[in-house]
Amino acid sequence: MQTLTPTEAEHFLDKGYVTIPGCFTRDFAQPLISHAYERMGCDPNDPATWTEPIRYLDHAHKFNVKELCPKAWGAICDILGGEDRIDPTVRRMETIHFSSVESFKWSDAFIVNFRYGTDEPWRPPAPDTARWHKDGSFFKHFLDSPEQALLTVIQWTDTPPRSGGTFVACDSFRHIARYLAEHPEGAEPGACGALIDQCEDFIELTGKTGDLTLLHPFTLHASSPNPSGRPRFMSNPPVALKEPFNFNRKDPADFSLVERGVLRALGIERYDFQISAPREWYGL
Repeated sequence: MQTLTPTEAEHFLDKGYVTIPGCFTRDFAQPLISHAYERMGCDPNDPATWTEPIRYLDHAHKFNVKELCPKAWGAICDILGGEDRIDPTVRRMETIHFSSVESFKWSDAFIVNFRYGTDEPWRPPAPDTARWHKDGSFFKHFLDSPEQALLTVIQWTDTPPRSGGTFVACDSFRHIARYLAEHPEGAEPGACGALIDQCEDFIELTGKTGDLTLLHPFTLHASSPNPSGRPRFMSNPPVALKEPFNFNRKDPADFSLVERGVLRALGIERYDFQISAPREWYGL
């Protein structure tokens, strides 16, 4: 570990996530947010102009993560086993979603939660309170899939409780690891969502502007209701690997934290996982 402390690394292995506070300042974020309101045609001071409960924006600006926040990039590398394993381009996603997506860069492709879910009373995260999903709609999911190697949640605005912070099922990565190990033929996007019924450990991701939360890629999560009256700005840029995860490395010290988390979930020290069907990508 170059950036994460042993305690933070163990928290990721145990709970499936770790938060890196203060990756950038409010002064850095505010001009991007102001520009986003212009792009959406909204007035930040007039809720009547917030015509949709939630908005998904493409990027207008990109930033090199290593330059913007070396601490954040160091944590990402610690979790994935080093920068040399990370693919600069998130393969194939650029043909499906945004015009280009890069593991080494963040952008202002904000998800803006104005008032999502306010037609019902607010309830804390539970299996029946949200639309739970595992990210990765553009590929068939295997235990070792490299396309979505890490989930990231960047807070561009303060996110206190009950203000649209992402719902997370912390123990879901263990259930999904076991499910994917049992299905070497792969799973279609959306197939893992039903595993939410096995989950018991839930959180609402709150935080301050500039906070970054890194989650195991198998984590089920969901948009949450935002009755606060304060728009919540976040982004979740993906990170991809050059090669699939390897659960059978000769030297145990070479296992990434993601790989170690999977092996711990399976209750084994190493696993010679082999896919039994071709990898597939969708939307091409």
